[in-house]
Amino acid sequence: MKIEVLKENLKTGLNIVERAVGKNLSLPILDNVLMDTEDNFLSLSSTDLETAIKLWILTKIIKKGKVVVPVRFLSSFVSLLPDEKIILEEKKQNLYVECKNFKNQVQGYNPEEFPLIPEFKNLEHIEVDNRKFCQGLSQIVDIASPSQTRPEISGIYFFFSKNIIKMVATDSFRLAEKSITLENPVKKEYSFILPQKPAREIMNILEEKDGLLKIHFSPNQILFEFPMKEVAHPQVQIISRLIEGEYPPYQEIIPKKFKTRVTVKRDEFLNQVKTASLFSGKINEVKFSINSDSKEIEIFSQSPDIGESRSNLSGKIEGEQIEVSFNHKFLIDGLNNIKGSEVTFDLSDKEGACVLKPVGDTSYIYVVMPIKST
Repeated sequence: MKIEVLKENLKTGLNIVERAVGKNLSLPILDNVLMDTEDNFLSLSSTDLETAIKLWILTKIIKKGKVVVPVRFLSSFVSLLPDEKIILEEKKQNLYVECKNFKNQVQGYNPEEFPLIPEFKNLEHIEVDNRKFCQGLSQIVDIASPSQTRPEISGIYFFFSKNIIKMVATDSFRLAEKSITLENPVKKEYSFILPQKPAREIMNILEEKDGLLKIHFSPNQILFEFPMKEVAHPQVQIISRLIEGEYPPYQEIIPKKFKTRVTVKRDEFLNQVKTASLFSGKINEVKFSINSDSKEIEIFSQSPDIGESRSNLSGKIEGEQIEVSFNHKFLIDGLNNIKGSEVTFDLSDKEGACVLKPVGDTSYIYVVMPIKST
């Protein structure tokens, strides 16, 4: 292999593919990147056997071939080179890097030992606006929590039906659902559970890109593909295994009836909860007394080590008076993920699930369980 590539393009590509790499003592080959020539492209591939990233860079190919080298080392090294063209050449499984005033050799490994990256051919796929998809994912991805006893809730649940994608995440204490409208309806229903790590990488890698994201379906793996602008060719692919099992019937825990509905300014509500959180005790408890007569919410917290906080918030209150306590971290997470200026907070009773959502936007709901009184 011998190629010429721009330093900036190579640096950007290596920064992306190294995201799939984790320190692996039992399989050190996974600490590397596979660099291969395909047509007029240099392809970069990395994997941890659960998530794989493949990226293509338009390149001048002098001689075709492939090489496997440590990805983090190469990424750090390339970032220090001048902004010039770089010549990469493979000799006897080692990589020779030549740039203005630099000639370096990086020890490589046998490309035959590098794991095969799955290929997706002739599989059904859908297209979705990339920014909308990443924005929706960002509103729910942190809700999921690792669980060995219930691996299904460790990931993000996706359900495709007609012209809607529903994304759902829960840790059993709270749940978030985001709906995205598709321009072209799906021909049949699809559903899968994506692990949290690749979901985060999709956001980190693609969130600033405008265009259509392709999602290719297979029984136990999924492919997210973003195209190049210059030519009809993929720019980056993120491939992940799927979590096996059935996602719990989450719709059953979303309350359909409420005793009290509160509508308040989001920023003011968030600020008062954050203030109260500074005075909360070990279980992060913040108490709410909702008065439908005075149209006020009293927010109270106390800690024997710090002191106490009490504040009042005016809003539109419909229904019964109620006192309820929440873990402030869960409330703050929900409010941070709401983009509107006003929120409604629907409460069933002091021990039932409560629903937080933006006013005028039905695409996002956040369900949170209160702290049960002892």
